Amino acid sequence: MPISPNFTSILEQEYEINFLQCYPNGLLKYTDLCNIFQITAGIHADLGGISFSDMQEHHQAWVMSKMRLEIISLPKWKEKVTVKTWIKSLENSRSTRCLELYRGDEKLAGCETYWAVLNTQIRRPENLALPHEHFIKYPEHSATEKSVQRINLDVPFEKVLDYKVQLSDLDIVNHANNVKYLEWCLNTMDRKFVLKQHIKGFEMNFLKELNLNDEVIISKNENTYTISKEDKICFALEINE
Repeated sequence: MPISPNFTSILEQEYEINFLQCYPNGLLKYTDLCNIFQITAGIHADLGGISFSDMQEHHQAWVMSKMRLEIISLPKWKEKVTVKTWIKSLENSRSTRCLELYRGDEKLAGCETYWAVLNTQIRRPENLALPHEHFIKYPEHSATEKSVQRINLDVPFEKVLDYKVQLSDLDIVNHANNVKYLEWCLNTMDRKFVLKQHIKGFEMNFLKELNLNDEVIISKNENTYTISKEDKICFALEINE
């Protein structure tokens, strides 16, 4: 689709937190915080003419590689929040996007995401085929204190749980949605640890896609979790307290 007349290089999108997005304590779920960020990124891409549909004309798609989330506080049910997003860098087949969550003027969370352009026919990275010069890049403007990082996996892990990918885990491109990996790991953690807001951030590395009925193993080493299939790690998560 063409570039929207409403396009701006920095997008601000408002939301009201609904009950389906909340834990029993009324706070926004960590997974739904990630969903809100990704929805906002998608809206910005749509407005700027580099959406999934636009890219599919060239057999391309954005694939998330890394995500870092730093949380100050979680919003509550019925609260109105604003997500601000911009592109930090976009060059060849790689892009870094920043996002921030606000309640009024109060910043609640910051997020940095690292994406690759994938050719969906040959399943390999390639340069973005669409023009993007109209997006002003903000290399000096960060949403997090630290940039996305590669998680150290050179440590011993212990098995926590077996899991089989369900139909409800799949998204529109017919593989497990990346937020589901986080959800599976959170579901293995102590309830009080999750609900008492002890979690102050996540580092996530997305390494391999998973499909319906794939059988995986969730493992952990202290605050680091992995999801593996046939001894190959598909996802890594580091919890920051």
